Amino acid sequence: MTSGQPLVVPGRGSGLVDVVRRRYLLRLLVRKELRVRYRGSVLGMVWSYVKPAVQFIVFYLALGVFLQLNRNIENYAVYLFSGIVVINFFSEGFGNATRSVVGNSPLVRKIYLPRELFPVSSLWVAAVHFFPQLLVLLVGALIAGWAPSVGDAGAGVLGFVIVAVFSLGLGLLFGAMNVMFRDAENFVDLFVMVATWTSPVLYTWDKVAAVLPEWAFTIYQMNPITVAVELFHQAFWVPTTNGPIELPPNMALTSVSGLVIAVLTLGVGQLVFARLEGRFAQEL
Repeated sequence: MTSGQPLVVPGRGSGLVDVVRRRYLLRLLVRKELRVRYRGSVLGMVWSYVKPAVQFIVFYLALGVFLQLNRNIENYAVYLFSGIVVINFFSEGFGNATRSVVGNSPLVRKIYLPRELFPVSSLWVAAVHFFPQLLVLLVGALIAGWAPSVGDAGAGVLGFVIVAVFSLGLGLLFGAMNVMFRDAENFVDLFVMVATWTSPVLYTWDKVAAVLPEWAFTIYQMNPITVAVELFHQAFWVPTTNGPIELPPNMALTSVSGLVIAVLTLGVGQLVFARLEGRFAQEL
């Protein structure tokens, strides 16, 4: 007699669907990652505030004060931090997801559980660290006179979804590749560094439009990270400004394209992950 469950090839599952089915395991992995990360730490979760605060201060002094960008950009502190929280979420989610399978190699070798749980739990931990930063951003925006519309709030939610989906897609892709080739970790570090400086976090989009040809600027706008940063600017920075703000052209179209690219990246990442996961235990 067999149960109602269909037979499957050993070591193969239903991908991200299995993560939803076994979400209790996801909660356990998230708790384990948080406990391991802050084991022996005095400050614990306070580091979620300290690290972005130091990062913000350094960038604000270097660019806002020394290069005097705060004179040309109203409420530059809000503008800067609304981009930093997006980059921090992306870099932590993507980077940790890439290392997640290798980092949990004892579990991978000993028992079977959906391997996608590891990148998803890493993204979840990144979200846990993201929300304290978001709280700080909200407080700063309120002090600056934040008065968002429903559309502004929706832009922030869409920006978060785009970053989460894009980070998970890349994390699945490079997490699988990292099992086979450890060089993937170094590539991810370079990718995150490039993303920080090529997205409009530290400067405004018009500076890019002024030096790139139109076709290249269109490609630049379709980058999901660029889209998410601009959506966060619309959600948190624009409602604090007094005068009319010129948003990047075709924001609605680029937002849709950014979401589509993020979803396609997730699909490709899942396909590659599923193709390689049967070799994880052997390679580790």
